[in-house]
Amino acid sequence: MSNLYSLPVDETTFENFCGGNLQSEHESCVEIGAIGETGYILRDSKPEGAGRELRFTEAEMDDFVVGYAKRRGLTP
Repeated sequence: MSNLYSLPVDETTFENFCGGNLQSEHESCVEIGAIGETGYILRDSKPEGAGRELRFTEAEMDDFVVGYAKRRGLTP
């Protein structure tokens, strides 16, 4: 796989996952978008988080999501 950080994001569609901080003008949201053939971008939706992002391969994202769900005792 090529360097995930070299892939463009201009055409990326992001999905928001929000929760908490509902009394503020900036609700706490995380945005996730697919890039390339098997990559993902995870970023903060608030203005102060602009330009800060993490990029993961599909395998890395799957490992994170499954591990987090197990640790929290969550089931699909």
